[in-house]
Amino acid sequence: MGSLGLSLLAGSLTTLNPCVFPILPLVVGAAVQANRLAPLFMGLGMATAFASLGILTALLADAIGFDQESVRQGTALLLIVLGVTMVLPQAKGLFSRLVSPLANKANDLSGSLPQGSVLGAFGMGMLLGLIWTPCSGPLLASTLSLAASEGPARAGVMLGVFGLGAALPLVSIGYLSRSTLGRLRQWVLQHGDRAQQIMGGLLVAVGLLVITGADKVLEAWLVQLMPQAWLDLTTRF
Repeated sequence: MGSLGLSLLAGSLTTLNPCVFPILPLVVGAAVQANRLAPLFMGLGMATAFASLGILTALLADAIGFDQESVRQGTALLLIVLGVTMVLPQAKGLFSRLVSPLANKANDLSGSLPQGSVLGAFGMGMLLGLIWTPCSGPLLASTLSLAASEGPARAGVMLGVFGLGAALPLVSIGYLSRSTLGRLRQWVLQHGDRAQQIMGGLLVAVGLLVITGADKVLEAWLVQLMPQAWLDLTTRF
């Protein structure tokens, strides 16, 4: 549940990002003018793309054949690196420069999608995560690193939740009033960077917990506190 919560938060911060959010109304607004259902299908496309990426990541991790503990330790180190990237502006700028060619390629591909149809909106949703990679890539990469240590089904759920978190602001913007959108935009510009830094700190903390083994101690303690009905629910599937 903690991983799913982090995934939902990370997904939301992907679109509630000071370098993404100001242009998001332009992207979604054009889609709404063409088709009122476009934001919904853009959100569905984004969630589908991220869920598929999670499944492929976990399948690749299984195919490579690393033992589970090596994957856990490698994931923890990657989380710490990505967390530091989100906290330090210089590191974030370097990451943006490294992945910008991927974003440019995705942007070129988006121009070939059919305009004004729900199919085109679905395809645009699938591409948006890549287009915004320079700004929000560390959030996606950190979630992928967590997914790599899970099985394909759990990884698909984790990245699907990430996609849901990213899609919620996107879909909401399509149907917000102009005044409400203006207030939300102002809040994001004022607090977005701080929220990402807090998220980066959380990732560093999670990585340190895994490396030291303290996450297992914390898990055992929480299991003792949870009601039996909750335990039955979380272990049923």
